[in-house]
Amino acid sequence: MPARRVRLARFGLLATAFAVSACGLVYELALITLGAYLVGNTAKQASIVLAVMVFAMGLGALAAKPLRRWPALAFAAVELALALLGGFSVMLLYAAFSWTDLYSLPLVVVAAAIGLLIGAEIPLLMELLQRIREQAAGAAVADLNAADYLGGLIGGLAFPFVLLPFFGQIQGALLVGAVNAVAGVVLVWILFRDDLPKAAKQLLALVTGLTAVLLVAAFVYTDRFETAARQALYAAPIVYTEDSQYQQIVMTEAASPFGERDLRLYLNGDLQFSSVDEYRYHEALVHPAMHGPHENVLVLGGGDGLAVREILRYPDVESVTLVDLDGAVTDLARHFDDLVALNGNAMNDPKVEVVNADAFTWLREQTGTWDTIIVDMPDPDATETAKLYSVEFYGLATAHLNETGRMVVQAGSPYFAPKTFWTIASTLEAAGYATSPYWVSVPSFGDWGYQLVQANGDAPALGLDTSVGPFQSLTPELIEAAQVFPPDRARMDMEPSTLMHPVILDRVESEWNNY
Repeated sequence: MPARRVRLARFGLLATAFAVSACGLVYELALITLGAYLVGNTAKQASIVLAVMVFAMGLGALAAKPLRRWPALAFAAVELALALLGGFSVMLLYAAFSWTDLYSLPLVVVAAAIGLLIGAEIPLLMELLQRIREQAAGAAVADLNAADYLGGLIGGLAFPFVLLPFFGQIQGALLVGAVNAVAGVVLVWILFRDDLPKAAKQLLALVTGLTAVLLVAAFVYTDRFETAARQALYAAPIVYTEDSQYQQIVMTEAASPFGERDLRLYLNGDLQFSSVDEYRYHEALVHPAMHGPHENVLVLGGGDGLAVREILRYPDVESVTLVDLDGAVTDLARHFDDLVALNGNAMNDPKVEVVNADAFTWLREQTGTWDTIIVDMPDPDATETAKLYSVEFYGLATAHLNETGRMVVQAGSPYFAPKTFWTIASTLEAAGYATSPYWVSVPSFGDWGYQLVQANGDAPALGLDTSVGPFQSLTPELIEAAQVFPPDRARMDMEPSTLMHPVILDRVESEWNNY
């Protein structure tokens, strides 16, 4: 083979190694992200996927040794199998989650199968590289590893910045599957077709065509599939859905047993509110904290605007700053008619400033202080939210309280998750603040609790400003009674949660998995 043609052939093979490596890393990231969306606890999902796939890659490398006798055909078969399995992986797992009680087992099986196929790639590419031109093993390994690692870099960047935002998880995986198939088949067809018997060429063409048809059909029908799978997860009809950069947003609407309209918001499958009784949650969250100076209020989380609605009942409130990570949620609260009606158009009030940012990072950059801080974060059932229930975060937040300021934290259910509830109390205390815990009944959630602190470190007295009433669920007597916990849910001494030791993550998972 002429030298120039050898160089072109080597470049083509290394480019293929680059492409299939990028595809392999995207499959890994897609499985991790899907698990984080559906199940939570990103660290655990990442550990499962990576551990299983790396182990399977080792087995795949060993399994590829007998295939070196037919490296071109074997490589094409591996890439077509990867295109189908990797491309359909997200769809398959989402279907398992939606229509069965299974997820973890299919995840392990799919991750292992993809890992086996990825592990077979490098040995087969090494054999093909040596058939183009023999060279020292060390040099060949260096060339392939360089292409492989560079492809991993591109795949790792393409997934969060291109595939996820522009195509979503399902179509993104299918698109990468198509790249995988094209890269493998084109390499074999251009450089090594003379090594294939006629029957093998015909079979390769047939399987390639079938793979293309399946990937294109799945890509076209993704919306229908996703709508059906998503609806299977919810009892009520879905009226709005969006996959934002950070989470899956779903709103459902149905008639409640009492004949009322029941509008519900779910983030990654977790219920955020029901319009039938959300006032119970938000009145209890906001008004005890507002029983004191409250001219300037900071809301961390609460992107649905329902806490802001309660804050704006106070005529002497001068400003409300709301910090929520996901702009898609705050946009929904501003523009989705049903939600705007529920929050009283609070998010469009001129007193309200909306900031879309990570609350932890945003607070570190601020120098101002507030009279009242409302912490209305999602439950700490994921790695990303666990840091918002840490000693470090509470210390950072309370540093922005005025001298007479108060801060309230939604703390989950003292009945269903008492260890979590009292962990939040001990975490606030580790940050230097005595807490005033209390709870109310929210039928959609069950018994739900809160932790109230104040800037001077003493436990604040709970009260209620009845001048902004009438309230739908609160009275001074109820607030007094809300501080009493039954013996079977009495105070528990729990280890505080920190950034380096987020014990609250395991407590949430262990307690809520029982229900």
